[in-house]
Amino acid sequence: MDVEPLGIDGAWVLRPRQFPDDRGVFLEWLRQEHVVRNLGHEFPLAQANLSVSRRGTIRGIHFSVATPGQGKYVTCAAGAIRDVVVDVRVGSPTFGQWRDIVLDDNDRACLVIEPGLGHAFQALSATATVVYLCTSVYDPPTEKAVTPLDEALGIDWADVEAATLSDKDRDAPTMAEAEARGELPHNQG
Repeated sequence: MDVEPLGIDGAWVLRPRQFPDDRGVFLEWLRQEHVVRNLGHEFPLAQANLSVSRRGTIRGIHFSVATPGQGKYVTCAAGAIRDVVVDVRVGSPTFGQWRDIVLDDNDRACLVIEPGLGHAFQALSATATVVYLCTSVYDPPTEKAVTPLDEALGIDWADVEAATLSDKDRDAPTMAEAEARGELPHNQG
């Protein structure tokens, strides 16, 4: 498995080795030792989520303010998405910056996202099935969001006028509003 940093501390791309044959393809999409080697600690698994989205749907930018927060291990099992990681940690050297990567059912890359980082994605294919493993269970009082349409962030979503968003995501505060309200996590490093 090849591992490379995404460009924001706490986010890595893992590219599993695939074994195709006449039956299809086999791969190890999670191998704890590769994750531990890069994080420097265990990546405990507490919940598994599956999301199916239609083309253009944008989900996020979601993050947890709980301690220690919720880390995610994300892959696109069917279709393709543009996955975006946003540094929402006040005091981080990359605060307010974002990085993106296409995750799809061809390359089968995975994304490790440490607690405290914001996460969003947009479906690029007719439908996209995203699977993500979480280090803690969903805890509504500690779950927060900033709008993926925040002009100050400048994420260049595809065909944003036709994009489908939940009311929660569309109406979420901007980064500046969330920071002013004290709703963003603080950098632990």
